[in-house]
Amino acid sequence: MDIFPVGSRQSRLGEIDNFTGTVWREQIVAAPEPARVRAGFARFEPRARTAWHTHPLGQTLCILSGVGRVQAWGQKGRLVRAGDVIWIPPNEKHWHGAHSTNTMTYIAIQESNVDDVHVSWLEHVTDEQYDGAVD
Repeated sequence: MDIFPVGSRQSRLGEIDNFTGTVWREQIVAAPEPARVRAGFARFEPRARTAWHTHPLGQTLCILSGVGRVQAWGQKGRLVRAGDVIWIPPNEKHWHGAHSTNTMTYIAIQESNVDDVHVSWLEHVTDEQYDGAVD
């Protein structure tokens, strides 16, 4: 058993290649083999968001606080709020981020495939895509 005390994990800014706006990320766990689960916190400032991306084995988001937006490719975006849980199927192109006037914090959980890939990053979400995602 491993215990990681509060303060032992370092927050880092989301990489500009994969995020728009200010996003703070903090790894919760990258389990050692044979487990393949990864989980992390993400804190998004208003209008901050991920780039489009996929997960080979899917992803679960647990919204902890705030209001956010999620959108799958070809579908209308949806508002999400604290307490919501979102399942994103394997290889579904999608993005997620904060609402335009609120922050959002979530826990993201995904599993790596046999090649140790847990995410494939794609193009940035444009301002037009973001603004058109929800009313």
